[in-house]
Amino acid sequence: MPTLLIVFHSRTGGTAQMAEAARAAAAGEAEVRVRLLQAAEAVPEDLLGADGYIFAAPENLAALSGPMKDLFDRCYYPVLDQIEGRPYALMVCAGTDGTGAVRQMQRNATGWRLRAVAEPLIVLTAAQTPEAILAPKQLGEAQLAPCRELGAAMAAGLVLGIF
Repeated sequence: MPTLLIVFHSRTGGTAQMAEAARAAAAGEAEVRVRLLQAAEAVPEDLLGADGYIFAAPENLAALSGPMKDLFDRCYYPVLDQIEGRPYALMVCAGTDGTGAVRQMQRNATGWRLRAVAEPLIVLTAAQTPEAILAPKQLGEAQLAPCRELGAAMAAGLVLGIF
């Protein structure tokens, strides 16, 4: 049974909702094991034990959030040359852009020689003021639906051997 690992970091709840939506949809695929881990808890063995990945993080100050970057820093060399070719997808929760965080995660995935199987998914919250940026997020159905679609597609691709 293939394993899909979803690793996320969330500061105000938006990315956590995205990751949970992907997890719930992926778990609907009977022949896949889905693991959801916070970035601070994930270790190299978790990455080595998975057949595919979804990395989900917020963009903070036009860059990848610190705890997600820490995941890549801690795990980069211990898994290098051991996970190449495995499929991955990205999800980013951002105020108005998200591309900075996407670029940083893509560079790490390229270094690991992972294979992107979907376009990066960026969910925008339109938060612009310090108060709105720091406020707990409540994503709507239109924002979560693509996360569910990505989770289901990743799970199905792993089960069918497409990836």
